[in-house]
Amino acid sequence: MPLKITLKPHERLILGGAVIRNGDSTVRLLVENEVPILREKDILSKAEANSPCRRIYFVIQLMYVDEQNLAEHHKLYWTLVADSVGAAPSLARYTGPISQCVVEKNYYQALKIARQMTEYEQELTRRI
Repeated sequence: MPLKITLKPHERLILGGAVIRNGDSTVRLLVENEVPILREKDILSKAEANSPCRRIYFVIQLMYVDEQNLAEHHKLYWTLVADSVGAAPSLARYTGPISQCVVEKNYYQALKIARQMTEYEQELTRRI
């Protein structure tokens, strides 16, 4: 069964590694095979990856859409996780499940948990 996606005017989408921007009107797409897909609301730019948890999210995003450089992304991921948990051990409640998803190559699910981790990080920084 195809995946139905509706894009708002000018909305971006990553589809199988390609960045696609919609034109002036709403468009409906049917994706008939399995490819990495990220809607604009889930895309984090390199410039926006400006905190430890956001950098983890960004590198998982790269794993999801850039399979050609997977070994490099994995290496960076494990370094970022070790550094982040070393600085804030409470992050382990997120990095454990995220890492399990990464090992299983379930990158979309890892991104969902990483999004929660970035929200937790924001909460922590507000308290300081």
